[in-house]
Amino acid sequence: MNDNVTAEVTQLDIEGMTCASCVARVERALSKLPGVTEANVNFATHQATVTHAHEVTPEIMGEAVDKAGYVAKPISNIHAGHSPDEHAAHMAAETAEQVKAMRLNLFLATALTVPTFLISMFWHPRPEVVNWLLFALATPVIFYFGRQFYASTWRSLKHLSTTMDTLVAMGTSAAWAYSVYGLIRYAGHSHMQSEHIYFETGAVIVCLILLGKYLEASAKTRMSSAIQQLMGLVPTTATRINCDGKEEVVPLDLLKPGDRLRLRPGERVAVDGIVIDGDTYIDESMLTGEPLAARKTAGEAVTGGTVNQNGSVTYEAKSVGADTMLAQIVKMVQRAQGSKAPMQKLADRVSAVFVPLVILVAILTAGISLASGLGFDQALIRAVAVLVTACPCALGLATPTALMVGTGRGAELGILVKDGEALERAGSVTTVLLDKTGTITEGKPRVTDVVALREESEDRVLQLAASLENLSEHPVARAVVLAAEERKLALLPADDFTAIEGTGVKGAVEGKRLLIASPKYSAESVATQSPEVIAQVLILRQAGKTTFILSDDQGPLGGLAVADVVGKNSREAVEKLHAMGIATIMVTGDNAATAAVIAKQVGIETVEAGVLPDGKAKIVAKYQASGGVAMVGDGINDAPALAQADLGIAMGSGTHIAMETAGITILRSDLRGVPLSISLSKATLSTIRWNLFWAFAYNVVMIPLAAVGLLSPMLAAGAMAFSSVSVIANSLRLKRFAM
Repeated sequence: MNDNVTAEVTQLDIEGMTCASCVARVERALSKLPGVTEANVNFATHQATVTHAHEVTPEIMGEAVDKAGYVAKPISNIHAGHSPDEHAAHMAAETAEQVKAMRLNLFLATALTVPTFLISMFWHPRPEVVNWLLFALATPVIFYFGRQFYASTWRSLKHLSTTMDTLVAMGTSAAWAYSVYGLIRYAGHSHMQSEHIYFETGAVIVCLILLGKYLEASAKTRMSSAIQQLMGLVPTTATRINCDGKEEVVPLDLLKPGDRLRLRPGERVAVDGIVIDGDTYIDESMLTGEPLAARKTAGEAVTGGTVNQNGSVTYEAKSVGADTMLAQIVKMVQRAQGSKAPMQKLADRVSAVFVPLVILVAILTAGISLASGLGFDQALIRAVAVLVTACPCALGLATPTALMVGTGRGAELGILVKDGEALERAGSVTTVLLDKTGTITEGKPRVTDVVALREESEDRVLQLAASLENLSEHPVARAVVLAAEERKLALLPADDFTAIEGTGVKGAVEGKRLLIASPKYSAESVATQSPEVIAQVLILRQAGKTTFILSDDQGPLGGLAVADVVGKNSREAVEKLHAMGIATIMVTGDNAATAAVIAKQVGIETVEAGVLPDGKAKIVAKYQASGGVAMVGDGINDAPALAQADLGIAMGSGTHIAMETAGITILRSDLRGVPLSISLSKATLSTIRWNLFWAFAYNVVMIPLAAVGLLSPMLAAGAMAFSSVSVIANSLRLKRFAM
């Protein structure tokens, strides 16, 4: 495909897949299409993610999948224009219906299988009529309640392929056919007839596999609980204000950018927007992790799904439907859950040849058994056991189930993992490069020190400074005003305001001429300069803080120090990284002195200071020579470095560019998310490795046992069902992950 052509990504729901070999077949069918650059199929979600050129339509992809023996439905066509969370809700409802139908099917099959099993096991000898009763009980179990195995086998045979269902169909039908032969061959000889009846074998096999699939489907609903929780944050309606000022309650899908919306106490914000009137406090803990509500006034952003606490505001819709932050988060979680980890390639290669190999082993088992004089009954039983015990399902579920639960748990913790590859890279990180501003620090200036002179109090100095700075929009001015508000100091009337570019501001407060400026400018502009101020300012500057002098016509009244303060959890985060054996390095554009002060506060020993944004990528490359490197930044200014790193971790706001550039996005402005995300990645990778180990070990042990007659077909069916369920259960342990 031409590199200049923008690639598109389409998701398809795939129906008819029964094992990991089906996954390989669908991927192969899609990958062969001209214009398709990548096709990933997830056995746990039964979805395909296809990267392709514009001319490859969903219809073309659907035809390719159909020729492979399966059915594909484009997700975008199912709910065109709807957000990912709406599609997830639809899929959840469909899954619930499927689980309900599977439960009923299992119940009816069990009702017929239990008497079949009990009669076969404990009624010896039995009349011929009872054997015909077993036929009547078992036949509907095998061919009606187990019809899915035969339907799938028939579809596969039409395309000259085999699946897990082929093994089940061959095993159960062989046991049933031989039993029917025994009924007819030994009619009138009930004792001999009973010795050749194995109806219970086919019925119990079907029943146990149906039980396994039901437990598997039930467990899968728990795996997607993270998306369900995210969906629960979205209200179904919003209060829209019409042009005439009247309010009406409307469904979310009727909203469009520019609509004015009313938000009342206790309601959830419907969509992303900007407050245009009112004052309130909004609980944003789902994004930021902060327990305290954030104050929202005119001009400030609100995010869909967050909870309004006590005020009423009017806000303008900016992003609706699939464009909201919450929808993007759901989309990212779904994409991660539908991706593949590189270590799955081995399982895929094995699964592709697994079923034909098992059929060959079963035929050889029957042949060797007959040749050794065991008789046809024993040869059949051993062959059926081999067919039934083989389980490529566990291999197919090993990686995607762990990815689904791991990434879902990450979403609950405010950690968004882009895909399985990012997860695997996170597990191999040995060095973490940390941007300073907004990563180690809060990213916004705060007043840290107030120095009072000439018998003025600190509060008076801060009050005068804030009253003047209130007329400025500069971030430092906002910090001074915020500090005064936190001390509950009333702002005084100010006028004759003038901003001095790059230096400070001047004006009048209560008729008194004031100047707030850098020490150098103050020394040049004010007649009297205090040695005491100079000494204290020097100390503050050595601590890496920006200092200002508040002066009137007689000289300095006091000083203020402003700094981008270290995040309250940054030191703990660095300590946790060190405890994990991961080296930490600060990378910043600040001067070496300021950087060294911040680094010392959090326990970082190595600092790369004075680095421009385009130079950060070179710093990343420098450290990559000694191992896996993660770069932690804000996802915008640090985009080149995030892309260069083995793993990019974007902090804070979770902007769209952060999600696209970084392998992991940490929504909460808490640096502890970095060691948490790496620890979660390692836990998920460990789960995948154990899943694969047990899936391989199961087949390596069970197939030989079945071949030599140490495993009956019924026990084999139970073990096969258990292997898939155990893999899912092991993956579900990640739901309890905590560092």
